[in-house]
Amino acid sequence: MDEPQTSLPTTKVARAARFAKTGFNVGTNYIKHYAKKAVGAESTTEDLHAANAAELYGTLSEMKGSVLKVAQMLAMEKNMLPTAYAEQFAQAQYSTPPLSGPLVVKAFRDAFGKSPFQLFDEFEPEARQAASIGQVHLARKDGKALAVKVQYPGVADSIKSDIRLVKPIALRIMGLNEAQVRPYLEEVETRLLEETDYKLELRRGQEIAAECQRLQHLEFPAYYPEFSTARILTMDWLPGQHLKEFLATNPSQEVRNQIGQALWDFYEFQFNTLHRLHADPHPGNFLMRADHGGTLGVLDFGCVKDVPQDVYLLFTALLAPETIADEARLAELLTQAGVLRPTDAPAMRALYLRTLQVSLELVGRPFRQPTFDFGDPAYMAALYTLGDDLMADPELRKQREPRGSEHFIYLNRTYVGLFALLTELGAAVETGMM
Repeated sequence: MDEPQTSLPTTKVARAARFAKTGFNVGTNYIKHYAKKAVGAESTTEDLHAANAAELYGTLSEMKGSVLKVAQMLAMEKNMLPTAYAEQFAQAQYSTPPLSGPLVVKAFRDAFGKSPFQLFDEFEPEARQAASIGQVHLARKDGKALAVKVQYPGVADSIKSDIRLVKPIALRIMGLNEAQVRPYLEEVETRLLEETDYKLELRRGQEIAAECQRLQHLEFPAYYPEFSTARILTMDWLPGQHLKEFLATNPSQEVRNQIGQALWDFYEFQFNTLHRLHADPHPGNFLMRADHGGTLGVLDFGCVKDVPQDVYLLFTALLAPETIADEARLAELLTQAGVLRPTDAPAMRALYLRTLQVSLELVGRPFRQPTFDFGDPAYMAALYTLGDDLMADPELRKQREPRGSEHFIYLNRTYVGLFALLTELGAAVETGMM
């Protein structure tokens, strides 16, 4: 585990200074790269990306909070970044330096007027897990094992200023301008601000768990409001293993299928019935158990996407099998979604239609079959290949501005994450299609 941090750059000035240093170092990397090329030395674009990615990730990891969340999202959206950035940022999902014991105790004294050792019968001062905006400690109270999530100091206050600081670097990497991405950044900023409100997470966790009671093979932690605040969240410590550790036990195909089915049913029920989604489906948010044929524990309701009715109808219509075969219907829906515009030249309109037909056929394939075997890795490979092909298309590369509803950011993120989990699990599921 990385060395604990004893302090964080929490003021705007300190965080801006850290970013200024990063911007300077990134600029220096560019100078070194072109200087080497000028004298005939070996310096590839990949070397430049690797140096910049390491520098940028170091800053994000040190600063935690919203900027590290952006790194996590970029890691999930692999096709948006050069490989070096995607690989470096993928570390953000698991390896961030934990806070030291004194900072943890201070957070409790600020919230409750007591130390964690006074609140609980037992409390481990060293974090069991460290994430982007908080870290998790094991505690015990009245014989129960509890997971206590402690938010890093200054996270909530820093988000808006952090996005302003990280935006120029991110826009430079992706070749976009601010006006093009404003609605999308506002959507991300809203979700990030919600993630810092542990009272909201507690309420959502209780609500979604209650609404999913009838679904089989799912487990949810109970939450404890008396030991929770806007910055500290206490819940049951669920048994189970994260995906990588679970797969290392060589579970049977039947167990993997049952867990995969529970995962699929959970997301289908949320989307189609609740119209809200646990929108952070990375492996750290699920615990798997082989007993009882396979059960799935669901953690972390910090990132929940409420899906407006019109967006739900549009998203499902785009995935319907009849849409793929009906170009006029597809064009109508893409216009509603803001992907096609009346000002588009005929050639550009045809390019978008052709591209979206191929993309929607592939992305929607699991929804159009009564059973789908995610155990065949060829499907996710095809999704990533499609993304690579689209990024390499010279005509599409000219059209770098994002299009479509900002609501699709978290819908797409959710389903790509879900499909990736099911593929790694190697599960075959019944989709509910007849």
